[in-house]
Amino acid sequence: MAIIIADSGSTKTDWRIISKPEEIATLTTIGFNPVLTNTALIIKELTPVFSDSTLNQSIREIYYYGAGCWDLDSCSIVLKALEVFFPAAEISVANDLIGAARAVCGPQAGIACILGTGANSCLYDGQKIADNVPALGYIMGDEGSGAYLGKRLLQSYFYRALPKVLEEKLLIKYDVSKKVMLENVYHKKGGNRYLASFAKFIIAEKHHPFMRQLTADAFDTFIKRQLLKYENTANYPIHFIGSIAYFLEDILQEVLEKNGLKLGKIIQQPIDGLVDFHK
Repeated sequence: MAIIIADSGSTKTDWRIISKPEEIATLTTIGFNPVLTNTALIIKELTPVFSDSTLNQSIREIYYYGAGCWDLDSCSIVLKALEVFFPAAEISVANDLIGAARAVCGPQAGIACILGTGANSCLYDGQKIADNVPALGYIMGDEGSGAYLGKRLLQSYFYRALPKVLEEKLLIKYDVSKKVMLENVYHKKGGNRYLASFAKFIIAEKHHPFMRQLTADAFDTFIKRQLLKYENTANYPIHFIGSIAYFLEDILQEVLEKNGLKLGKIIQQPIDGLVDFHK
């Protein structure tokens, strides 16, 4: 008997297959946000990964935490795909926010945040999500996320606000013609991932004053629109999951302190915390 734990963002999914406490297999696939995909596409992507029918029959429990899994309809998109591969398993599909809270808070109360490709937050009471300011996605929201930072960087470039030294470096690494940008943002799937791809450039140049201010402003907007809307926010540790928080921790901590908030844990990926939680 084995169990699977999966944590899926919009960019990638981390899988852990646990057959015994000391035997854990690791897999990585693309992300499966049901807002941006469908059951057929998930099945297509997972077919070469889970082609071993003997292994599939041995799976008895699956705990899947995913971005975009917010109601029965969205969860069913993922659930139906998993049922194709794991007919003998009891499958639980939940949103990535409860997964993040379990990974960083455990049984303690706190505020859990996701700052990766997208952004989200919740007030966690140690067992469940007690409050959640809704995430509105990369077009309407996702302040502080990789997609949001990428959008702000491209706006600065096209509006001629980017310092020359940064502009020259950007043009060496990326094709940022207006045609390419509009095609990726408005016409192709994965516009959020395209925008978030520029976060690597921001992280690499984070010590430049312009980039540092751009990042600080993004985090401050996230704090004011999300975190400060919870009751007694300052009384809780603020935990973060995601590469944006992980690689830009120094700026994030500075902005939190300016808002009177205390930083808790920052982990890049929640999957190991979720393995501990379910084991």
